[in-house]
Amino acid sequence: MGGKSGEREVSLKTGCNFMESLKRSGCTVASFDIDDQLIRNLQEYQAELVFLALHGKYGEDGTIQGMLEMMGLPYTGSGVLASALAMDKMMSKRIFAYENIPTPKGVCIHIRDLEKEDRGLIKERTLQKTGWPVVIKPLLEGSSLGVTIVRDPDDFWKAVEKAFQYDQIVLVEQFISGVEITVGVLGNNEPRALPVIEIVPVLGGFYDYESKYTIGGSDHIIPARIPQEVQELASKLAIHTHIVLGCRGYSRTDLIVDKEGVPFVLEVNTLPGMTETSLVPDAARAAGISFDELLLEIGRLALE
Repeated sequence: MGGKSGEREVSLKTGCNFMESLKRSGCTVASFDIDDQLIRNLQEYQAELVFLALHGKYGEDGTIQGMLEMMGLPYTGSGVLASALAMDKMMSKRIFAYENIPTPKGVCIHIRDLEKEDRGLIKERTLQKTGWPVVIKPLLEGSSLGVTIVRDPDDFWKAVEKAFQYDQIVLVEQFISGVEITVGVLGNNEPRALPVIEIVPVLGGFYDYESKYTIGGSDHIIPARIPQEVQELASKLAIHTHIVLGCRGYSRTDLIVDKEGVPFVLEVNTLPGMTETSLVPDAARAAGISFDELLLEIGRLALE
């Protein structure tokens, strides 16, 4: 838990929830932060299973997963490759496109591009591919950190610079107006979808960091107020993305449903938040699964 990404505070909250739940279930637990003593601590503790409560860089991108693989320790959530693919929003988009999974158009801008090319040309070339308006976000970051919806062309570079504070590569993505939904998925070889949740931000215009992690920052509506056939399609897409990326245990797919009722996959979270305001626990409760039961199921899937 913890880690070094911009999502450290969220990770600590998730980790504390994990600790309390596992203790209630009779498990012997210990918590470890990501520091230079981590490998030694894990070896000395002789853990039977590592519950990953990490988010963002070094925790959700395959880094910690690779270390645990080398140590021979089982862990919750997806493996190295699936974690890395899901974290890289552009790489996952390419996989979605290959699999005919609807996803908004996107173009990457590297910070080095600004040194080699005229900004006007970069902007023009980018918007020719994405259209207008756009969403600008760091390529390798989560929890909506550094994300801006840009409707005024004069704000384009301001939003890019904001995203560069979190990563050296930013994703400029086609903005699709519609209903924000998310679908949690549980399972390995035969994954199943949890109830579809509609997300209504209360504090801002979209589901940003503050809306996600402030109590009362957003409303989670279950079932989502969209037609049943759209809910079923969204669930199928979430299961499909879970499978094609090679996810294990659990994941959460974020989507936007446009005015025509078409769901577009935005991204997949391989270690979704598990705080008191998080979506996967809400979806599980709607399916009759308590938080404690959910964690035990995630642990069981990790040991399959």
